[in-house]
Amino acid sequence: MFHLSPRSFPRALLAALCLTLAFSASAAPARLKLGTLAPKGTSYYNSLKAMGDQWRVDSGGAVNLSIFAGGAQGGEADMVGMMKLDSMQAAMLTAVGLSEIEAGVSGLQNIPMGFRTLEEVDFVNERMRPLLEERLAAKGFIVLFWTNGGWVRFFSNQLVNRPDDLRKLKVFSWSGFPEQVAIYKSAGFNPIAIETADIVPSLQTKLIDAAPLPPFFAMAAQVDTRAPYMLDVNWAPLVGALVVRKDTWEKIPVEVRTKLVVAAAIAGNEIKSTARREMNDSVSAMEKRGLKVTKPSDEVLQEWRQVCESTYPRIRGQVVPADIYDQTMKLLTEYRAAPAK
Repeated sequence: MFHLSPRSFPRALLAALCLTLAFSASAAPARLKLGTLAPKGTSYYNSLKAMGDQWRVDSGGAVNLSIFAGGAQGGEADMVGMMKLDSMQAAMLTAVGLSEIEAGVSGLQNIPMGFRTLEEVDFVNERMRPLLEERLAAKGFIVLFWTNGGWVRFFSNQLVNRPDDLRKLKVFSWSGFPEQVAIYKSAGFNPIAIETADIVPSLQTKLIDAAPLPPFFAMAAQVDTRAPYMLDVNWAPLVGALVVRKDTWEKIPVEVRTKLVVAAAIAGNEIKSTARREMNDSVSAMEKRGLKVTKPSDEVLQEWRQVCESTYPRIRGQVVPADIYDQTMKLLTEYRAAPAK
């Protein structure tokens, strides 16, 4: 028979062959489906695609990532449900979707005006990460990277400056999240519970008048053409993570996983830096096509802070688990008390 010596193979080809044989021996899946709300062609999508291409190279062609972008598989709750059924193996989710798996993640995003700077967001995220990753792993999911992309801000079809202005409007609230509806009402607001995918058409039909959104999404979805006012208040950070089913991940040989983690970390850092830049770029672009930005005075900003803080006793334990809420607030106090660097 014809025989080829291993020395006749280039090193890269030999490595690829070895990886492929390792996968065959361990019966690892050849294809992973990944869902995301990020539309195809956006920087988020492009970073994930580059990661998938690198995974294919690093695994010798054994790991193939298929990305279902723009909510093609439904909202984040739908994607979490599909992952639990193994009809999808991975997803890039915001804290809203991640909270469907582990409620503690809500402490990174669902405390309105709890964070004042992105530096605070980074400080708390980094220190909460080990605990949250442990809890997610206990529920069957591995975190490959965390990211945060700037701030969520209110877009509305009427000018909003003070809290009383927003109280006159119908405000978006996530469907299936009755605790948030109750908290909005306790602060005197008028929440309308709908699915995330229905925000844009609901603004068009005036089912809702206002919605908290990241500027990048608002620009991509042309929200400003239906809600041409933006309140320049940092309502909450947009926090997210890429998660994969633990059983799927552990079928991949350890030596390959090490390489995939590196590629994922690169993608996460790229998404974070790009998203923060695009937050400001998106606002500027929307201003050029007519968006009116309202920047409250320090006095009015304090009104907003007081309204938000009045809801914290209800958020603690109902929206954010009490232990996570307490730890988050402790870390924020610690950060603010430290000498300025």
